[in-house]
Amino acid sequence: MRRAHAYVNKRDYNHAIRDLDQALKLEPQNAVALNDRCYYRAIMGALEGALPDCNEALRIRPDNVNVLDSRGFTYLKMGSPDKAIADYDAALGINPKKASALYGRGAAKRLKGDIAGGEADIAAAQNLKPDVADDMARYGIK
Repeated sequence: MRRAHAYVNKRDYNHAIRDLDQALKLEPQNAVALNDRCYYRAIMGALEGALPDCNEALRIRPDNVNVLDSRGFTYLKMGSPDKAIADYDAALGINPKKASALYGRGAAKRLKGDIAGGEADIAAAQNLKPDVADDMARYGIK
C-alpha cells in the first residue's frame, strides 16, 4: 500500500492500482485499500470498476468520511449528481470541513442547475483549502 501511494504521488495510477490489487489479495477486507482503489479507478475513468470497491469499503466501514467522499466523486464522474450529493451530504455530516466533499457537492449542484448553491459550496471549500479547485480540476472536476 505504501508503494501504491508512492506511485500516486507520481500520478502513476496503473501501478498504484496493481499494488492495491496485490494488497487486497492478502487482505480482501481492507477498507482503506478498497477506498484507495475506488478513488484511483475513478480518477482514471474506470468508473464501473470503481463503484464496487467503494460499495464494499462502505459495507466494511459504513460511516467512513473518505469512502463517502470517494463514492460521491465516482458518482459525480458518472454524471449522477443526485447520488453524488447524497454521499457528499453524508460525508459532510461526519466532517463538515472536508473540502473535497464541499467542492464535489458544489460541482454536483451546478450540474443540476443550482448555480448559487454550487458556488456557495465551492467558495466554502476554497476557504478551507485554497488549492482544492486545482486538485479537483486535475481529476476532471471543475
